Amino acid sequence: MDSDALNTFLTVHRRGGVSNAAKFLHRSQPAISRRIALLEQELGVPLFERIAGRTRLSDAGRVLIPYAERAVAAAQDAEQAIRALTKQTSGPVSLAVTGTLADGRLSGIMKRFAADNPAVALALRTATSAEVSDLIRRGEATIGLRYNTDLAGDLACELVLSEALQVVCASDHPLANKRVKRLAELRGERWIAFPETRGRREIAAAHVFALFLTQGLGDVEWTAVDSLTAQKRLVEAGFGLALLARSHVAEELHAGAISTITVGDLAADQHIVLVTRLGGFLSAAAQHLLETIRRDYATFDGPARRGAQKRPPARKVIARRRRA
Repeated sequence: MDSDALNTFLTVHRRGGVSNAAKFLHRSQPAISRRIALLEQELGVPLFERIAGRTRLSDAGRVLIPYAERAVAAAQDAEQAIRALTKQTSGPVSLAVTGTLADGRLSGIMKRFAADNPAVALALRTATSAEVSDLIRRGEATIGLRYNTDLAGDLACELVLSEALQVVCASDHPLANKRVKRLAELRGERWIAFPETRGRREIAAAHVFALFLTQGLGDVEWTAVDSLTAQKRLVEAGFGLALLARSHVAEELHAGAISTITVGDLAADQHIVLVTRLGGFLSAAAQHLLETIRRDYATFDGPARRGAQKRPPARKVIARRRRA
């Protein structure tokens, strides 16, 4: 089994068939089919099945997936390590980030990195937090930036920022720029939050519910909005409150379009984590990008940066949820 065969297998799986894989890899369909057939012959089992006209993984194919991903990623690491012997400040670096972290801060980081490393091809992808981890595992991204430590334990996770969350409201809200003693005083408000999507670690409805439920306050009214920008516009217009990090609304707060409500018993923060492959090779350029990100987040004007590798406690809350 060589890495090319395993990469072909993974591409057929991810692209949904031989035809799409051939286009992606710039090879002929017979060449792709032959590569898969040789791999199946070597393993002695079929890796794909045709069901209702679609190519699907067999049981053996599903078992092979994680091993193939690690093998292909390791081969890429080896190739990059060899190239790095002669070219320390060039080559590709791929960065995968959770969508809401692709903000002005990230733009500044990429701009400074590009200026310092003109020979490096820097690529950016956005995804959910779970997808960011998967991209790192598969070797499709070099560095990841996501919310919260990946609990699987097979990636290197480094906490770069713990940012306090706050309640934001329209500037003309009766409680704008005021303080309430308890979260219970906001129970009757409508809340705006991300819909609950598997793999997403942004502040979704479940986070809002958890804060109320842990204080015995029950359910709240909420509106699901799958866009941070749209959430802020709705808050500005007075359609509800939201629980956001200060960096997410820095421009709006500065312009006076959004205000905050200080809540005495609110203790919630958001963990931002750097992710790389555990034991994976990082080129000099990738290490430089890591340092650039670390320095930028370390100078964030907010709560003190906490130690690396710290894992926030996990908490599961099961409750009835009502959508508006």
